[in-house]
Amino acid sequence: MNNVQKIIIIIGVVIILIGLTLPWISKLPFGKLPGDIVVDKPGFKLFFPITSMIILSLVVSLIIWIIKKIF
Repeated sequence: MNNVQKIIIIIGVVIILIGLTLPWISKLPFGKLPGDIVVDKPGFKLFFPITSMIILSLVVSLIIWIIKKIF
């Protein structure tokens, strides 16, 4: 099997898994974690999810590392 074919299959499986787990993922407190900055003033709202983005970066890095180990 060609490497491109494997990558396309893995991407398809990941999209299916995300779609199946979306109801549970939406219940996670992602974006409301301690360390996420919210400034809410009249006429102005700033949302800066520092902690959430660090966790997301770690998860994506782990996934990429696992994919590199497989191939």
